[in-house]
Amino acid sequence: MLNNNSSTGSNLFDLSKFVDKRGSLIIGELGNQLPFLVRRFFFISDVPEGEPRGIHAHKECHQYLICVKGSVKAMVDDGQTREVILLNRPDLGLHMPPLTWGAQYDYSPDAVLLVLASHQYDPDDYIHDYEEFISFIARHE
Repeated sequence: MLNNNSSTGSNLFDLSKFVDKRGSLIIGELGNQLPFLVRRFFFISDVPEGEPRGIHAHKECHQYLICVKGSVKAMVDDGQTREVILLNRPDLGLHMPPLTWGAQYDYSPDAVLLVLASHQYDPDDYIHDYEEFISFIARHE
């Protein structure tokens, strides 16, 4: 783990990277760098300049973000502290636990963001309003 002292509860992980004459191999292991079983994944690409993505929190779902090409900024917020993390290499993974408000922005033109999720899609798991997010945290402390 690269940054386990994040005040937001989100963590950055350096993934294992092996380089030889055949190219690069990057490995993430369940239980080590990836603290949940993956039930869903998706890629985000071709994001128009200035358009943010995310802008929500999950009640139960963990997410793990890897920018496999290009760069993107990831904002994470636990309701008390907000951090911005630059994802700009494929051997860096960002774990966003449940109840983390997140947004991704400043996508480079070539950016491809891979998101691994612990749960299948469930619209009831999403919180799309920041004030509702803060209220939800307060009710569940």
